[in-house]
Amino acid sequence: MKKIDLRAIEKKIKVRTLKKEDYDDVVELQKLCFPGMKPWKKEQFYSQIEIFPEGQICVELNKKIIASSSSLIIDFDLYQESDNWQTLSDSGYITNHDPDAETLYGIEIMVHPDFRSMKIARRIYNARKELAVKLNLKNIVVGGRIPGYKKYKNKLTPREYVEKVINKDIYDPVLTSQLANGFVLKRIIPQYLTSDEESDGYATLLEWSNIDYIPPVAKKVVTSKKVRICAVQYMMRPINGFDEFATQCEYFTDVASGYKSDFVLFPEIFTLQLLSFLPNERPGLAVRKLAEFTNQYLDLFNNLAIKYNINIIGGSHFTKEGDDLYNISYLFRRDGTIEKQYKIHITPNERRWWGIKPGDKIEVFETDRGKINIQICYDVEFPELSRIAVSKGAEIIFVPFCTDERYGYLRVRQCVQARCIENGVYAAMAGNVGNLPFVENMDIQYAQSGIYTPSDFMFSRDAIAAECTPNVETVVIHDLDLELLKRHRSQGSTLNWFDRRQDLYEVVLKK
Repeated sequence: MKKIDLRAIEKKIKVRTLKKEDYDDVVELQKLCFPGMKPWKKEQFYSQIEIFPEGQICVELNKKIIASSSSLIIDFDLYQESDNWQTLSDSGYITNHDPDAETLYGIEIMVHPDFRSMKIARRIYNARKELAVKLNLKNIVVGGRIPGYKKYKNKLTPREYVEKVINKDIYDPVLTSQLANGFVLKRIIPQYLTSDEESDGYATLLEWSNIDYIPPVAKKVVTSKKVRICAVQYMMRPINGFDEFATQCEYFTDVASGYKSDFVLFPEIFTLQLLSFLPNERPGLAVRKLAEFTNQYLDLFNNLAIKYNINIIGGSHFTKEGDDLYNISYLFRRDGTIEKQYKIHITPNERRWWGIKPGDKIEVFETDRGKINIQICYDVEFPELSRIAVSKGAEIIFVPFCTDERYGYLRVRQCVQARCIENGVYAAMAGNVGNLPFVENMDIQYAQSGIYTPSDFMFSRDAIAAECTPNVETVVIHDLDLELLKRHRSQGSTLNWFDRRQDLYEVVLKK
């Protein structure tokens, strides 16, 4: 008898985390499992993997994806138990994922119709439970579909249907599986996912408790998470050399650090002050001379961030890369690392006088005090940038700006406040005052630097946390509460971020 090749007949099943390259296979599976419902957009799928890769799980059979699930971690106390799928998952983008919270929230699970008799869903649920134990989470909560209700909705109320499923009088492909995997029914949620016609929009709220959960020793309820911001309103005046510029920058850094600030923000292109001691050139040549100070500028602020233990947004500086000149804002973290954000939208003035080239990346930076985004002056007047930045998790937007008169300043300031309201974020802006009489295109400056919030009862009047007196050299310092921001996003008077009509419009980043 011929020897049997076991390798040729064996089936290889594997549970693993999803990767971006799985997108097409997952969409194909969604179309099979949820006919008539829209599958993930690529932006949603990518966002889930970027924000919480451990929570996105699939089952492979012979390298073919036959099941998958998506989840995030939330502080369930910040939500109403009647909140719908869009609110709890940020419409599938999971930007509300909170790694410091204690509830793993499942937003999707699906199994290929041809493999539903193989207890594949149990492998997914077990993987979720293992993740909850590994991360020491208190529980797993899911909003479960009841797709079998479609056949009974003219005979039974949702409650009656669910009771019959619990009593095993009716089989539901989702609820029956969830109950068999140790989940306990808590309540029924109407209008949970309105596009789910099979469930008539209803869902069950179910919970699995992690009996291995160990409350942290002496854990305190986090009621606030303060971040202290210092914005510098910088006086542009003639100086005699780079050392004088460095002395002024160190003075303000020292002030911000002395008040225990977490961030200090300098204005846009305030390094143009260096041109006051250089030979007078036409603007295009002058700023290329300015770019020669880039290494000194980087060394200065890198050392200041470490010396004064503070994160510095070093305004912005014209930097030459190859033959091109860019307006770049640098983030100097207090751990010594450096990041950069290119100005994306170039004003006609910058283009005409200096020949500045635009950048094309929207960065969100991790810091020891939350995720931040930097938008250089004109960039904040384009709302798409903030929408994309917040979708990547930004909580504070820093805006270094440079405006010559009040109309220009108001364009920036009013757009900053609009971005706070639209996206439920904080913002700080810092500008130049004074003048440089012999530096072309930098004759006069107008600024009123400030720190701004969304507009709601829990924040300061007029949505202004703090502002400088206009047109004097000074600083403004204020504490922002990231926990308060989180509560506003989920419980505010209006929920601008969650109430976006993504069925009608969307903002898509092309690069």
